[in-house]
Amino acid sequence: MKRGKDKMDFKYGGVIMDVINAEQAKVAEAAGAVAVMALERVPSDIRAAGGVARMADPRIVEEVQKAVSIPVMAKVRIGHISEARVLEAMGVDYIDESEVLTPADDEFHLLKSDYKVPFVCGARNLGEAARRLGEGAKMLRTKGEPGTGNIVEAVRHLRQVNAQVNQIVHMNNDELMVAARDLAAPYDVLLAIREAKRLPVTNYAAGGVATPADAALMMELGADGVFVGSGIFKSDNPEKFARAIVMATEDFRNYALIGDLSKDIGTPMKGLEISKLPESELMAGRGV
Repeated sequence: MKRGKDKMDFKYGGVIMDVINAEQAKVAEAAGAVAVMALERVPSDIRAAGGVARMADPRIVEEVQKAVSIPVMAKVRIGHISEARVLEAMGVDYIDESEVLTPADDEFHLLKSDYKVPFVCGARNLGEAARRLGEGAKMLRTKGEPGTGNIVEAVRHLRQVNAQVNQIVHMNNDELMVAARDLAAPYDVLLAIREAKRLPVTNYAAGGVATPADAALMMELGADGVFVGSGIFKSDNPEKFARAIVMATEDFRNYALIGDLSKDIGTPMKGLEISKLPESELMAGRGV
């Protein structure tokens, strides 16, 4: 998808990459990314630095916007109205209200329907997904556990959402009302899911994608595409990894190709064992 066209039209099998400067953005576009996420630090560096993670310096966003023709996304803290309005004024193509950054509001998310710019939000389950849709999100993603290079949480979230969607599709109206209560989900959103027989917006996988096989796995499990953060630019050879992940995402059942793509591309980013991380360092549980 090129900038200036329908901003909701992210193609099936697309890859969106985190970038921190114009040079990385150009690498992502050349590799075939459908969009880039402009931020100050990739999730693994945010995790390592600790402290408060905020919206990126607007200069970085501007440099990335000037460098590429594909859509440019940027992250804001959960509930941070002013950060979102700044990015909207800058003309970004999408805003990610992201748990990767330190939440600004521990109770309220942004009312995304109040903005002209579309939003993407993370979700671990259908309740979270439906609440974000009720607030006006136009795209969803799994949360995974960002910056770990460990795909297990993204797999868990995608399986959970898809299993719950399948249940909703087969419910009658009475059962749907009970589900809305139990999931703390807007009833009209669940109705839309039942009618569409899937989530009514694009749902990409995110959090832990670090190899071509990881990207293919998420597509195999039903993702519409993948976000890749630290997995590209924390690898030994970002250009090769970027292109290999794009190709594996687009042709995720071509296992011989994925095997070839995985040869001689260098060492992936160092992964973290999530069960050994202190609870205070976990990001996926923010903003339920």
